[in-house]
Amino acid sequence: MTPRLFLLALAATLLAACGQPSVPAQYAETGTPAAIYPDYAGATVPVNIAPLHFRIDTEAEAYVVRLATPDGQTWTTNRRDVRPGVSRWREMAARAVGGTIAVDIFTRNADGQWQHHAPMAIHVSPDTIDPWLSYRLIAPSYVTYEDLTIEQRNLTTFERRTLYANMLVGNEKDGQCINCHAYQQGNPQRMQFHARQHLGGTVLAIDGKVRKLNLKTDSTISGGVYPAWHPTERLIAYSVNNTGQSFHTRDLNKVEVSDSYSDLILFDIDAQTVYSIPGDSAELECFPTWSPDGQWLYYCSAHFVQRDSADNREFAMMKQSKDIRYSLYRQRFHLATRGFGPRETVYDAAADSASATIPRLSPDGRWLLFTRGASGVFHIWHRDADLYLLDLHTGRMRAVAEINSPDVESWHGFSQSGRWVVFSSRRVDGNFTRPFFAHFDPATGRFGRPFELPMDDPDTHRRFLRSYNVPELMRGPVAPSPHDFADVLRREAENVTWGGWK
Repeated sequence: MTPRLFLLALAATLLAACGQPSVPAQYAETGTPAAIYPDYAGATVPVNIAPLHFRIDTEAEAYVVRLATPDGQTWTTNRRDVRPGVSRWREMAARAVGGTIAVDIFTRNADGQWQHHAPMAIHVSPDTIDPWLSYRLIAPSYVTYEDLTIEQRNLTTFERRTLYANMLVGNEKDGQCINCHAYQQGNPQRMQFHARQHLGGTVLAIDGKVRKLNLKTDSTISGGVYPAWHPTERLIAYSVNNTGQSFHTRDLNKVEVSDSYSDLILFDIDAQTVYSIPGDSAELECFPTWSPDGQWLYYCSAHFVQRDSADNREFAMMKQSKDIRYSLYRQRFHLATRGFGPRETVYDAAADSASATIPRLSPDGRWLLFTRGASGVFHIWHRDADLYLLDLHTGRMRAVAEINSPDVESWHGFSQSGRWVVFSSRRVDGNFTRPFFAHFDPATGRFGRPFELPMDDPDTHRRFLRSYNVPELMRGPVAPSPHDFADVLRREAENVTWGGWK
């Protein structure tokens, strides 16, 4: 063979190798779908989401998978891990907007016969989702915290960046816990998180300037814990909490996190002043959140009366933990005076022998999404915890059957458009918390079938021994580097002024 003919033959071979595999010409219909992980069958996804990579769990000798758009564009692979590239996926998603990407899976048995499984469909919504997500990665026991990170993930690709890692300033002797990252309306230039214990403080990153504050005063229970940025003003509402944990050997809920004391405060960033929000000393107030117009502060609160005066407060809370139930309330906020009106009941969960926590309002102000369980405040450990939706216009409330699973659903939040919800769930294995997303129709209050956070390697989460904690949607990435945050944490914290009662 001449060199020219050899090169032509080689080029033809390479072109054939780069071509897509063919769908089998002959096959039998199974009538049942193939098992895949993550299970994206029937899910509704945003047009700008990263490729939905999945692994076929149905055992076979060979595989062929075809994705097809309504206008006939196809992509085919013969690999068990189905991983279309970002550019190809974007093109197919754009062609399928308002319709579906059809998924056909063919498997070959040991006898050489091909089978076609029941087709699946992925619904592509024209509604885009906020392009970034941040979350804390933590061991599932929530006990070990020597190595914690807050991560930020590009939801349109598989890019991940570490926002901050506590090992940058911590060590085996002096450990640091980090948590409670939050943003003003998803704005990455207005964010905060807490560092506890070694070099602790509240870190504020506002318009490129990073500061470390000590929000604890002689008149407050603790520094700020669970934050809620006012939607337009340079104000943050916090709960202040004296929190403890108890551990169980025979209860299905192995850990109980409870507050022996908790209250609400308002932090004025420009005045660097903390005010106490009026409340009852017998109430355990927690998880504040603002209405979209900034005129109401919503929160949950439980009325606690210690039954045995001989017990210390923490032990009494542990003994009575199954009887502590939180209801949802709100208070009118007067911006001119920074003052609050009297408490109003939004949902009396305790009267339903239930406990309601983590209230979050849709951007149009109509829908209140919250977590409900039998008791307690830290529902991420409660297997009976589900998401509930309250229509503030009609007062109707329902369990969100489209989202809930037999296991835990807990932390959640709306996208800036109000068309998507992110929530944490342990539905995959009961041990590790993963982020899930669901489309939301604000006109009807209905959700689409949820889907798990897409990963480049679809089997990642079945091998990943960390939980995702507090998933928060963002409009972009946080700019300061992990070392920028570490440098600020090594400094002395700026103290705040106590401003009294509001």
